Amino acid sequence: MTTKTTLLAASILLCLHAGNGLAAELAPNTPDASAADAGAATGSADAAHDATTLDVVSVVGTGQTRQVQALGKADLQRQAAGTSPLKVMAKLPGVHFQSSDPWGNYEWSSKLSIRGFSQQQLGFTLDGVPLGDMSYGNHNGLHISRAITAENLSGAELSQGSGAIDTASSGNLGGTLRFFSADPSADFGVRLAQTIGSDSTSRSYVRMDTGDHNGFSAYLSGVFHTTDKWKGEGPQRNTQFNGKFIYAGDDFKITGYADSSRRRETDYADLSLESAKRLGMDWDNYAKDWQRAIDAANGIFRGGVTSLDDAYYIARGVRDDDLAYLSGEWNVNPDLTLAATVYYHNNEGQGHWATPYSKSPTVPIRMRTTEYDIERTGFMPSLSWQIGNHRLQAGLWLEKNDHGVQRNFYDLSATEPPDDIFFYRNPSQRVFRQRFDTDTRMYYVLDHMEFADGRLAIDAGFKGLKVETDGKTLIGGASRASGKLVSEDNFLPQLGARWQLSEHEEIFGSYSENLSAFRTGVNGPHSTSQAAFDAAVKTLEPETSKTLEAGLRTSRDSVEASVAVYRVNFENRLLAIARCAGIVGCASSFANVGDVESRGAEVTVLWKPIAGLSWYNSLAFNDSQYESDYLDGTTLVRTKGKQVVDAPKRLYATEIRWEQDGLSLQLGAKYTDKRYLTYLNDSKVSGFWVVDASASYEWKDVSWADSFKLQLNITNLFDKEYFGSIGTNGFVASDPLGLNYTLQSGAPRQAFLTAEVRF
Repeated sequence: MTTKTTLLAASILLCLHAGNGLAAELAPNTPDASAADAGAATGSADAAHDATTLDVVSVVGTGQTRQVQALGKADLQRQAAGTSPLKVMAKLPGVHFQSSDPWGNYEWSSKLSIRGFSQQQLGFTLDGVPLGDMSYGNHNGLHISRAITAENLSGAELSQGSGAIDTASSGNLGGTLRFFSADPSADFGVRLAQTIGSDSTSRSYVRMDTGDHNGFSAYLSGVFHTTDKWKGEGPQRNTQFNGKFIYAGDDFKITGYADSSRRRETDYADLSLESAKRLGMDWDNYAKDWQRAIDAANGIFRGGVTSLDDAYYIARGVRDDDLAYLSGEWNVNPDLTLAATVYYHNNEGQGHWATPYSKSPTVPIRMRTTEYDIERTGFMPSLSWQIGNHRLQAGLWLEKNDHGVQRNFYDLSATEPPDDIFFYRNPSQRVFRQRFDTDTRMYYVLDHMEFADGRLAIDAGFKGLKVETDGKTLIGGASRASGKLVSEDNFLPQLGARWQLSEHEEIFGSYSENLSAFRTGVNGPHSTSQAAFDAAVKTLEPETSKTLEAGLRTSRDSVEASVAVYRVNFENRLLAIARCAGIVGCASSFANVGDVESRGAEVTVLWKPIAGLSWYNSLAFNDSQYESDYLDGTTLVRTKGKQVVDAPKRLYATEIRWEQDGLSLQLGAKYTDKRYLTYLNDSKVSGFWVVDASASYEWKDVSWADSFKLQLNITNLFDKEYFGSIGTNGFVASDPLGLNYTLQSGAPRQAFLTAEVRF
């Protein structure tokens, strides 16, 4: 800790002198900014800052040399209070998001894919700070819902193909999502909001802004969210605090942000196709019926249950996170800007599973935990230099990440069921324990050029990435491996161009290459035996992708539209091959199983026929196929030509909105095509529609407050029964009988009412 503290202090001092180009992304909100303003941004490092000013979907990304779209603060706040921005972004073309709760925050089921790439192959940042891959068993970051309270977001930007070259991510093969925190208000104010709704939901939010004082402004906010599960027993709770300050002068700007999150989740039961038919989509774990769980562990089943895996007593996720960053920007002169950001993240987490596959002394069930800890320190200096019609940008991303993972068992009592949520300590058995020291170094150089009076824009640059991981197995060497892995490529080029055909139309095209570092932790190559690791590491190569995309945009008063086509070659696909049920937790084998090719098209149209009325539509077609067969031991698995699992071919979103004189009405629907559950495509779930609705009214300048707002949200309006998440326990090669417990049913119709007052 002493070394890290010294590095943090030194980096903060450097920030105060140098500043940060990423601070340009955190510029104060501009009330009259529009999608057209965002279009002026380029594909360069500061392109995303305009996303913080949007109050509408940037359906076309005018001026960009690649496919880029954004959501603004108003889009995020029209959803039920606390809704994840990932769920909101699901209406953008090519985005497939799934969850089994109405907000999209329940992390075991929360999954995202873009153009066939899974969440672990995407990049995520908050104000430029890396969030890792945001997976449940995270090894290099944290989920966006734990990094910031939903009410404090000001915007989000999606790059479906090649993300901005400065994105701090070591895994963004298939696109990036960049989130932005709201700036403090220039005026003193207090904001209070209370939400009530289905399943005893209560969400309380409070925020106080100091207002601007000679260039200094800040806010502090807190939220407490609690709800019961919509089926089964157990609470979902989250307590979170955010704080942010800005100190700005004529030629400098310093920004600080801090987040503290304490999340406690009770899991829903994982279903199989067969168990859902036999027990129903509303089937859940045994929680509150301790005796039934004990009987089932002893092989005494009732009520249609036929297997130990049909249900367990309870399962949970427990996560504590603290995140902070300090950034600064110094305008040396009108053409040169120096910048830097330093950040720190600390995490402790546990996943609980009351397993009947292991016995306590007095009861045939033990609590199995997977326990995580992360400590990251990072530094990102950069510069931007305007030379004639060239804007040169260069920067570094340096991160040190100490990550630990362990698997333990805790004995349970026959008379005291494990109903309370807390961190377990002092296990009765340690199965394995591993430590991973990871050093990440990335640099980038970009030249943004404009010719022909700005009609032609070209972005040309490259980045280099090197990620070194030293994995050590402290306990359980028979099932978990030690060893070093290096992922490196010093030249990953990006090239993009945009040509303005007329005042309203333009064409664009881009090409990019990306590399994904080897994962550490519970799901990476070190999760195999030492012998399997040693055999694989000789030929193991990191995953890479090559993305080519092109499109046409138009932006007019009543219609904004875009069409894009793309082709992605995904090489060296790495696969962890499960050898047992998820709850058993045996070691997997790990192998390079060939390539994937994705082709597709995306269409977006926003029609505004009259003032106050808008109709948004997005349609995406994606064909992602495995290009190779692979060997599972000595068995040839013939996956060539099969569709990628959990990659729907068709996605369609539509949303109609009416706004006038404080009244806002919105109706949105999303269609998700069928999804395959196996690599051989012999098991699938059907396509489905889900419809959400909202209505709100805001009173301005009332006698006792600045404003008062009531908002009603109804999710899954027509109470559709469907599978929300698939792959929660991974995928298998073949499952024609539908026996793999890797599905979660989507939440039924739910309603939430929010009252918000501002003083």
